[in-house]
Amino acid sequence: MKKYIYGLIVIVLVGISAVLFFTFNKEKSDLKKITVAEVAHSIFYAPQYAADHLGYFEEEGLDVEFILTAGADKVTAAVLSGDVEIGFCGSEATIYVYNQGEKDYLVNFSALTKRDGSFIVSREPMENFTLEDLKGSYVIGGRKGGMPEMTFEYALREAGIDPGSDLTIDTSVAFAAMGGAFIGGTGDFVNLFEPQATEVEKEGYGYVVASLGQLGGTVPYTAYNAKKSYIESNPDVIEGYTRAIQKGLDFVHENTPEVIAEAIIDYFPDTSMNDLVTIVKRYKDNDSWFTTTEIKEEDFNHIMDIMESAGELDKRVPFEDLVDTSFSNQ
Repeated sequence: MKKYIYGLIVIVLVGISAVLFFTFNKEKSDLKKITVAEVAHSIFYAPQYAADHLGYFEEEGLDVEFILTAGADKVTAAVLSGDVEIGFCGSEATIYVYNQGEKDYLVNFSALTKRDGSFIVSREPMENFTLEDLKGSYVIGGRKGGMPEMTFEYALREAGIDPGSDLTIDTSVAFAAMGGAFIGGTGDFVNLFEPQATEVEKEGYGYVVASLGQLGGTVPYTAYNAKKSYIESNPDVIEGYTRAIQKGLDFVHENTPEVIAEAIIDYFPDTSMNDLVTIVKRYKDNDSWFTTTEIKEEDFNHIMDIMESAGELDKRVPFEDLVDTSFSNQ
């Protein structure tokens, strides 16, 4: 009798599991599959990972996969080739594409970060750091033509410092190798994203002395883009994606660093909870994220100001061509 009851229980459990399995897969199959190429995997993008973890994309009927595609040039190449539907990178990359004469160019439709996410790290502690302290120094600045390096040069010029003669800026070190080069003894200063800045600081190799984002001002620093033709053919996808990102932005603005860190910790398994809270707090205190996904013309124009200052912009582009605000205003 016991064997009969045991067998019956097993059959029931198997049946329930099968029903749940097919139900789950049916639900997943009802979602629109979207692949997003992200320029970096960073805590700087906390609203995006929070949106994913909290199911905001699924609420909009989307099954989103993020793939790391290091470098804005590689992100735009992936979008243009059709390998991915959406790109996530600096909006300056879409300006480069437009000015190269691409007919089916990339259009920015949603903003996420509102300033550079880099921090200036010094080799020695400096309590009252100013940009004047960089005169005569050697700085690992970032890739030439990339937003961190252009923002850095813009901030220097705004402070009356000539990037070409008042200091030495090394633009030869790859983004991923900048922290290692500094730890290895290169440079007096380095511009680092998180979690590298915190890791260097924890290990006693350097000290965070300033936020490059605060020095550079408000810009659509990292934004979502897609081909013009894709947006025109899939407005429901773009609208749903934008709504999900807006929910992610609302979440980070309404919650503490501890709550945010809890929501995104699975995306950063190599970072401790304490470090994650520290980094999220640093970005939150620096006002790193927009409150809405809308890209404003004055902020987009500031991107071009920075590019022109760095000598990286051939000609300015029309805001109405490169930015679609209709989805942010739903």
